[in-house]
Amino acid sequence: MTVAEAVKILEGQFFTGEDKSQLEITSACGADLMSDVMAFVKDRVVLMTGLVNSQVIRTAELLDIHAIIFVRGKTPGRDMIEMAEEADIILAGTKFPMFISCGKIYEAGLRTGGTRVIG
Repeated sequence: MTVAEAVKILEGQFFTGEDKSQLEITSACGADLMSDVMAFVKDRVVLMTGLVNSQVIRTAELLDIHAIIFVRGKTPGRDMIEMAEEADIILAGTKFPMFISCGKIYEAGLRTGGTRVIG
């Protein structure tokens, strides 16, 4: 699935990075706690979150996450958009809550959560 397909499924919109929206994603992570995000693999994952602050961008950079979709109608501020542009991270948003967003993506065929064992 591409980021563009995920955003379309979620009836969302792009805040930045639409030109890179053909990026292939193979797993998804839905979390508002960035410590939970750390338990997911780094490769080709889309992060869905309702947390809208610079820590989300920093976590995505650290984990090599190239796409973030904000749920619950959350929108990033100009500073977050600029950070994402500098880090080459796609930002999009949807009005759907986390549960529905994850369900829609799963139903569309993205079935991997990408968890890894730590320890």
